[in-house]
Amino acid sequence: MSHSILEEAVASHPTPGTPHHPPFTVTPDLETEAAERISHYPVKRSATLPLLHLVQHRFGFICAEAIEWVAAQLSLEPVKVLEVVTFYPGFRQSAPGKYHIRVCRTLSCAMGGSQELMDRLCELTGIDRSQCDPHHHPITVSPCGNFSVEFAECLASCGTAPVCMVNDDFHQGVAPDKAGDLLKSYIP
Repeated sequence: MSHSILEEAVASHPTPGTPHHPPFTVTPDLETEAAERISHYPVKRSATLPLLHLVQHRFGFICAEAIEWVAAQLSLEPVKVLEVVTFYPGFRQSAPGKYHIRVCRTLSCAMGGSQELMDRLCELTGIDRSQCDPHHHPITVSPCGNFSVEFAECLASCGTAPVCMVNDDFHQGVAPDKAGDLLKSYIP
């Protein structure tokens, strides 16, 4: 089976988190929302980030098909959209877990125990980050697919370190010994 250059460049490999996210599908609702977002910009290309955020919010990550669709909406070559996806670390190219945890690793959080927090989260969820490539594949997913982790740059709460986000929920002062309580608050 041959792959397109775009498919080879996008790291949309299946993860245990894949079942928690719907496959990329173009629907009338998605096209309407995209057109609305594009309408806010005098130059279509300027809507690249808003469209990528829309796709990631709905589908959990950005796959090769999504890149091609965004490019078509903006009359761009897909490589121009791929450049944006690979430049910004907030865009995921593979499926995260149902609950995606971003642990801040900047100075204040590092001094406050963010590495220890990450280690404890991995221990509790069965995540093995030993093969993690922080530049190209920063997300590691638990075997059950419920949790994924990655380090994040400053989450803007240096005075309450260490901090993390679970999906869009912000958590301050999460000591490593409280990691279990944090995880239990998401799994009934």
